[in-house]
Amino acid sequence: MTTKNNDPLSVEELSVGEEKEEEEEKKEKAGGEWRREPQVPVKVFRGHSDAVNKAQLCFNDSRVLSCSSDRSAILWDVKSGRPLRVFDGLHSETISACALIPNSNRMVTVSWDKKMVVTDLETGQTLWKRRLSGLLTSCDSSSDGRLLVCAADPQRSIYIMDTAEGQTLHHVIDHHHSTITRCRFDPQTQRVATVSADRGIKLWDLQTRKTTVSIRSNHSNVVSDCCFTNNGRFLCTASWDKSLKLWDLQTGGFRSHGGTSLQKGHEGSVSSCCFSSDETLLVSGSYDRTVAFWDRYTLCRILSLKGHTDWVTDVSVSADKKLVSSASKDCSVRLWNIENMEEIPEVAEKRAEEAGLYILKCEECGKPFPVSRRQTSDLLTKCVFCRLKSPLRYQPQPPPVM
Repeated sequence: MTTKNNDPLSVEELSVGEEKEEEEEKKEKAGGEWRREPQVPVKVFRGHSDAVNKAQLCFNDSRVLSCSSDRSAILWDVKSGRPLRVFDGLHSETISACALIPNSNRMVTVSWDKKMVVTDLETGQTLWKRRLSGLLTSCDSSSDGRLLVCAADPQRSIYIMDTAEGQTLHHVIDHHHSTITRCRFDPQTQRVATVSADRGIKLWDLQTRKTTVSIRSNHSNVVSDCCFTNNGRFLCTASWDKSLKLWDLQTGGFRSHGGTSLQKGHEGSVSSCCFSSDETLLVSGSYDRTVAFWDRYTLCRILSLKGHTDWVTDVSVSADKKLVSSASKDCSVRLWNIENMEEIPEVAEKRAEEAGLYILKCEECGKPFPVSRRQTSDLLTKCVFCRLKSPLRYQPQPPPVM
């Protein structure tokens, strides 16, 4: 990189190359322009000075809410890529998790300083703050915004809190045998799912106030994250054993044969997972620095995106399935535009494999085209449009004269 002259009194002019480099740096810092990556366009949001632990698309996907080990939270504008508000001073230690509270203009943050804080996103005012008995590792809000849950260590406990006043409604101690890495409400606000370093998965029922499902998962390492499908039927778990598993909570088949493993897709520990709202797409993030996309029905990985320079710690998907956000230990948040993902050759090939097709390149126009595995080799050189231009070549031979 060219060394810049930082003397404010200097009249030295920048060369054309230096001007272009400086302009590119400004664009990247602002994050407002889509950068053309090899696979999909991406915006890079830079504003944190330490690892970003969570990043969530919110407010009809016009904003991204992030929190960091630098003890700050930032609300970003998706269009401009700029911070709308930076929340400093909420915590004195790493902010381990944050969540938007639905049907409101509020967020909840939890920290290693043992505090849960609810903040007004518009004014920046702290609405309430509670000091709990342990380092707080995760938090979530119910879909109706009435309840909050957080996980505390070393008590291996969960707190169910009233959102309005911060009153503790339930405190479940020794819920797991080791650190609870993630806690989530199901979409119907009937149960709380927790996963842990003890490799276990639990569902705690809000009505009966009991653990109704306890799974000794067949993950071979820490279970790091979990997410529900919108109908609450399936739960996906991510693990440091580099795998993701799908659990059908409705049929309970996992009790006899365990969870269904997704095909291998990451080379490092899987840190995070998130379903699209229509339940057809699963996104995962990993310590191998990639963001992976999975077809929920075939359980196959269809795409893997690279760009982060350190661990990916969190992922989220927009409601319209056009954007994916990822948080990373590299201090950045990335926003990936996947609206035209199906047009990527790698994705088209995966889809074709699933449908029993080949993807070939037309020798005339150069465009990819699908062909059935049963088609004969003499039809495997040109796409249908180029074949139509010279129909005589591909007309069937007349039957022999008898």
